[in-house]
Amino acid sequence: MHYFQFEIKEWVSNTAHLSLEEEAIYLRLVNYYYDSEQGIPENDLEMVFRKLRISNKELARTILLEFFKQDLDQNLWVHDRCNKEIARYHAKSEQASKAGKASAEKRFNSRSTAVQPIINQESLIINQESNKKKQVKAMPTPAGVSDDLWDDFLIYRKRLKAPVTDRVLARLVKEAELAKMPLSDVLETIIFKGWRSFEASWIQKAAQKAKELPLGTNEQIEQAYRQECGKDPALARFNSYFDMKNYIIKFREEKARA
Repeated sequence: MHYFQFEIKEWVSNTAHLSLEEEAIYLRLVNYYYDSEQGIPENDLEMVFRKLRISNKELARTILLEFFKQDLDQNLWVHDRCNKEIARYHAKSEQASKAGKASAEKRFNSRSTAVQPIINQESLIINQESNKKKQVKAMPTPAGVSDDLWDDFLIYRKRLKAPVTDRVLARLVKEAELAKMPLSDVLETIIFKGWRSFEASWIQKAAQKAKELPLGTNEQIEQAYRQECGKDPALARFNSYFDMKNYIIKFREEKARA
């Protein structure tokens, strides 16, 4: 992406509890996300931190855990807002490209003369047959999905170089039923989250993660330590709330792997 929309009030609201170093790390990770137009790879975190000149790797991982979500299927750290902006950017680019081609075609037609060219009948028949084949191959809009959303989804999959086949669509319909979600909601979720596919289990994991308590303030850290870890903060032997917060994060990771 060449640019992205920066909402100042939203940023301040979401990062008010961060230190200057934490906010700088978060901003660099977001800029990297928009520049690469993809999630942050878990397997290459060391390379990403080195490229962004982030020396405090432990603090950077804490920022990832707070503001990003881990896509276990693709082993990526993803950001919902970033994925939404990237999808919107490419949708606008695609529309601008179509508008430009239509304008060029209109100008070309306006310059054509009244003299009609001689048409090769055999070539015309071949082109008509080719167009028919293309129409047959085109995927029709599924039931319950708007044409605009389906076009956006096809454009998104094309950018990923992942064509939509009957088998792919059947799999999405099946997973939507398992997740008890309309197919349209599933397609929007895939686009905004930057997923390549969809599984009902991912939604269940996301719902479970949403139940986790925030860790933005000392009071929230104590509450999470008490409710999630089942321990008394007054008896804890940590050097700081930062250490207690890291303990809770590791506790959640171990619980998720169990």
